[in-house]
Amino acid sequence: MERGFPWRLITVDIDGTLTRTHGWKEIAIAFGRLGEFEVTNRRFFAHEIGEDVHLRDLLELATGRTVAEVETVLARTPKLAGIAEGVSQLHDRGAWVALLTHNPTYVAEWYQRAFGFDNAEGVAGQAVDGGRIGPPVDIRADKPSGLRALLIRHPTPSSLVAHVGDGWSDAEVFRLVGGGVALNSRFPVVNQAADLVLATEDFRDVVEGLSHLAPRT
Repeated sequence: MERGFPWRLITVDIDGTLTRTHGWKEIAIAFGRLGEFEVTNRRFFAHEIGEDVHLRDLLELATGRTVAEVETVLARTPKLAGIAEGVSQLHDRGAWVALLTHNPTYVAEWYQRAFGFDNAEGVAGQAVDGGRIGPPVDIRADKPSGLRALLIRHPTPSSLVAHVGDGWSDAEVFRLVGGGVALNSRFPVVNQAADLVLATEDFRDVVEGLSHLAPRT
């Protein structure tokens, strides 16, 4: 454990945070459904639909496909450099590192295995049967509940938790923990809610930033 490093748990978003494009856009392109992605994205950012509906629309893009097909897309999705190295550096500093995402379990688990995250909390409601992905059912976009679940698995005062993300739901989590890092966010409200704003293509810069960020009192 690095002396003076205050954070015991780091939670990290995936799309737009670890990736340099939206991961579901890459899935939509691979499966010939880009038009559907663009429609739900436009409606969401125009506030015509809420996050639950938007998330259901995204997960629908993978319905009927196999987990293996999706994982092939995840592997080639453009991402930040140094993710595995950054996670390892945070481990060296005595912190747990977990994914907190609106992605379904099969996506979150791939990132967990690929980069060494300790845990992952994603969205339930899309079953996988025999390796094939079923339709999304009763989808709820709820990162605060995901955070609570992670805190049960990794008992930590919320004041010693830092969350890293880029979206509106991440700004909501920033208010519940001791530090928020807006990473490559294009939304002013997210940057304003954060304690640290970073623009970088290397995840190891997040480790450096957290090393100099004190928890809110």
